[in-house]
Amino acid sequence: MKRISITGGTGPATALTLVEAPDLEPAPGEVRIRVRAAGINRPDLLQREGRYPPPPGAPETLGLEVAGEVDRLGDGVTGVSIGDRVCALLGGGGYADQAVVDARHLFPVPDSLDFVTAAALPETLSTVFANVFEDGRLQAGDTLLVHGATSGIGVTAIQMARAAGARVIATSRGKAKADAARALGADLSLDAQADDLEAAIRDAGGADVILDMVGADYAALNQSVLKPGGRWCVIATLSGASAEIDLLRLMMKRIVLTGSTLRSRSADEKARLIRAVRQTAWPWVVSGQVRPPIDAAFALSDAGLAHLRLEAGEHIGKIVLVVD
Repeated sequence: MKRISITGGTGPATALTLVEAPDLEPAPGEVRIRVRAAGINRPDLLQREGRYPPPPGAPETLGLEVAGEVDRLGDGVTGVSIGDRVCALLGGGGYADQAVVDARHLFPVPDSLDFVTAAALPETLSTVFANVFEDGRLQAGDTLLVHGATSGIGVTAIQMARAAGARVIATSRGKAKADAARALGADLSLDAQADDLEAAIRDAGGADVILDMVGADYAALNQSVLKPGGRWCVIATLSGASAEIDLLRLMMKRIVLTGSTLRSRSADEKARLIRAVRQTAWPWVVSGQVRPPIDAAFALSDAGLAHLRLEAGEHIGKIVLVVD
């Protein structure tokens, strides 16, 4: 098999190298996937830099989501056949032409969905569902505020919230990104570089749920614009992890503050989450309501260039590796 190895330094140009490795064999309960495409996610950058080590038992190879065909079954696997088109949530190992995964962590890929788009879904869809719909309890008629709205997570959250019948307020940096978020379905799309975010969100009625990837810089804003009983869901801290929280305001407004990661969850918990996603959100994918835009696709050997694109922060949607 071929896979990307972290071979030296932290910069993508020097750190990510295509190497050959022994073929993978699925353990009992696992399947092997002939990978056709792999999604790029911000945790991949952190792992490359040595700041996000894989959990015990996970592959050292980068990559948290893939799409392709099942080409080998481990003992005891049922309900899956060789040749099935699938995408999968991984604990690691996606930057390769083979991946093994717990058979419970698969999503079926319909014929109407290409592998590049399918590879952009498992990690993203699962993250949004776990935080916005489970922890955040977003309902039809609620207002979701999405910070970082043109990231891979952000564009998916916009589409999922709209599919569920919620309103969406989006924040992003620059007019082009604000226009893109609006085109994806945001009811109100704000430019963080030009607009008065607090005033605009308050004028729009505030937010029932916030999906926050920014962290410290927006902590005061979030506490201000959340409605009574609002849910503030933190999944990244791009502007810093230390923030001042007004506990009295949280008490008076009955704000619920949650935070989570996905990769470190147990195999059983991921299986439970994926069952829930397949039941509630996967039909939105099949119907075409949720199809995150692909910003760029790179060859597997150009994984370093894909990381540079993500680090630059100019992307709108998902960045994907294509495996030939």
